[in-house]
Amino acid sequence: MEKRRLFGLLTNSYRTSFSIPRFRINTRGLAASRCPSGPRLFPTSGWDHIDPSIPIEEETIPTYRPEKFYPVHIGEVFNHRYQVVGKLGYGSSATVWLCRDLLEQHYVTLKVYTASSSVNREIEIYKHLGTVQSDHAGQSCLRPLIDVFQTPQSEGHSVHTCLVHPPLGISLDQLAPLLPGGVMSSAMVRTTIRNILAALDFLHTEAGVVHTDLQPNNVLLGIKDESILSKFETAELEAPVPRKTLEVRTIYISRPLPISYGTPVLCDLGEARLGTDEQQGDIMPDIYRAPEVILNMTWDYKVDIWNVGMVIWDLFEHGHLFRARNPEGKLDDGYHLAEMQAVLGDPPLEFLARSEKSLEFWDKNGKWKGAAPVPDYGLDTLEERLQGDEKDDFLRFLRRMLCWQPEDRATANELLFDPWLMHGLFK
Repeated sequence: MEKRRLFGLLTNSYRTSFSIPRFRINTRGLAASRCPSGPRLFPTSGWDHIDPSIPIEEETIPTYRPEKFYPVHIGEVFNHRYQVVGKLGYGSSATVWLCRDLLEQHYVTLKVYTASSSVNREIEIYKHLGTVQSDHAGQSCLRPLIDVFQTPQSEGHSVHTCLVHPPLGISLDQLAPLLPGGVMSSAMVRTTIRNILAALDFLHTEAGVVHTDLQPNNVLLGIKDESILSKFETAELEAPVPRKTLEVRTIYISRPLPISYGTPVLCDLGEARLGTDEQQGDIMPDIYRAPEVILNMTWDYKVDIWNVGMVIWDLFEHGHLFRARNPEGKLDDGYHLAEMQAVLGDPPLEFLARSEKSLEFWDKNGKWKGAAPVPDYGLDTLEERLQGDEKDDFLRFLRRMLCWQPEDRATANELLFDPWLMHGLFK
């Protein structure tokens, strides 16, 4: 079968209903003005009141400062069109809300960033993606940006950037504990990784973008049954969530969406970089860092391929492949590299020659001299779920990604056609 057609078959069954749209940056702010459907009236009583002295939700974040967070209210209309119907979650840099788009008559997710957050990089990446003319199937495996705008500055409130996305469900790290044994089956891993690789192939080959932040909490499940969104709104109308009412803001308890096993979608382009050629700088989450990043070498799009291998292990095994921690529990490059040495074997001398930092851990002949001991195990002994040929095929697939030298790692497109990943696809 012709390769491009087969690629379409690999990814077509996982398409979402959205594509990456052109979008506008808007600073008109928020107002409850006239809309085609009109905003709904939400209850003004009937909820449980939480003791104001008890920290909840974003207040529990160690770095929380209330003046940095915009005081969103359920029922509020943002940008003349997005009415907040409930709170989905929160983080150190934003709160996340389900909204009804009063103009288009569908639901969206609104992410309201803190006043100190810079989302310029993510916006610039989305702008760039909006200029890419492509029919690549992988772009449907990326979360699109529908709209971006800013709240107006007013007395007592800073300007806050707001991003609007299609609604999505839980992330892979939230899903795993709900599964038997706390891990995915081989079939679930294959489905998920096909989508991730398709998205990366689009980013790398068509858009010229490196994600740099691939981890389970940045892959979210799509929503297969969209009726859960209207049920979410109805639930807030009939049984409002508990909340804490303060003088200048209300802190709401998040209402989780029911699980919907839709298409896995790659999200969060806030750390992405334009250009797939060699770059420099510290990137990637700690335990997911590629060896070239730890050793302060230049890096390219192959860091994403390393991350895919890390994510596969997280999803399929019981724990991370690398701890990267010393006996005191602190992040330690020496212990991280020692673990890599155990799993990958000796690094090539030509690879070590690219970094002066490598001399802290290996001698001139490439022998380990670091203070951290090299663990006495290998990839084959760490993998305990599979046996026989299936285990051999799985480990061979992983080793195509987990290589010291970036140039030795397969591309996303090559990995999509790996026998282990394609197993059972056409039965």
